[in-house]
Amino acid sequence: FTGLSGSGKSTIAFTVEHALVQRGHLAYTLDGDNIRHGLNKNLGFSAADREENIRRIGEVARLFADTGVITCTSFISPYRKDRGQVRKIHQDAGLAFVEVFVDVPIEVCETRDPKGLYKKARAALAEGKGMGFTGVDDPYEPPSSPELVLRNVNISREQAAIQVLDYLESKGLLGKGL
Repeated sequence: FTGLSGSGKSTIAFTVEHALVQRGHLAYTLDGDNIRHGLNKNLGFSAADREENIRRIGEVARLFADTGVITCTSFISPYRKDRGQVRKIHQDAGLAFVEVFVDVPIEVCETRDPKGLYKKARAALAEGKGMGFTGVDDPYEPPSSPELVLRNVNISREQAAIQVLDYLESKGLLGKGL
């Protein structure tokens, strides 16, 4: 899952994870909160650190997938190149990779802003001290051809999760579970 901060990526990913587990599948969600506090706590938000953050996540997701765990990853992952490298890691291992773009206009994301990050980024920008915050003073490159686009403005997390599950089922990616 990729998209701007506040787009609902993690909420949807965790909803998908729970639905998969209820259906008997091994599933786990990796997101910024559970990765940046441990595995990637030594990384900042420079372009190089963001690239390394996504590379590491891609490698962990590949390891999980190799053992049969359906791995949902929820990260802004602002650069197409980095997402492309993670796709390649999976393809080279013969594993499925599904890019889900959670497409929400920045204006809507800013109204959600649960952590106050947009407000902080806008204030820093107004003071001439940009933060490198994606969508404000750092770019977000939307996917050019994601497998699935979720326009998460007027749909519930459950409706979005159903779209993901329907896609996975239609592509034969769910197997029989446990």
